Amino acid sequence: MKEWWGRKMNIRLYTENDLDRMIEIWFDGSKLAHNFIQEDYWKSNQTAMKETYLPMSRSHVLEVDGIMVGFISLIDDYLAALFVSPHEQGKGYGKILLDYVKDQKESMSLQVYQENERAIRFYEKNGFIVSDESIDEKTSAKEFVMTWRKPR
Repeated sequence: MKEWWGRKMNIRLYTENDLDRMIEIWFDGSKLAHNFIQEDYWKSNQTAMKETYLPMSRSHVLEVDGIMVGFISLIDDYLAALFVSPHEQGKGYGKILLDYVKDQKESMSLQVYQENERAIRFYEKNGFIVSDESIDEKTSAKEFVMTWRKPR
């Protein structure tokens, strides 16, 4: 447990008991960051996220003063999810989670919707570069593939 700006912070592996709150953060964050995709898409994926995607990844949650404010999920070296509760964004929690996993990895990749300019700026600021482009088959939205390598 660390202190940051007078608040107690803890990053730990998620447990099954965390899944409902993680889905809430994911859903609220997805609607906010991806307003160019129909909300029904996010609603229809809540069960799969809870029962398939999160359990198949290695996820860590960030608690501040005992309350979960965000989480990060990886599948090997692929950053599958990084979400901070919309009410807690802009406080550096996303960077804290990202730095936590960067300390454990030599490289990572992720996919981000091209219309999600805020996320792209965040990842670029944190050392990721656009390495490719793709199309999300489920939404038909354009994406960037971004990669990061630990400096030598």
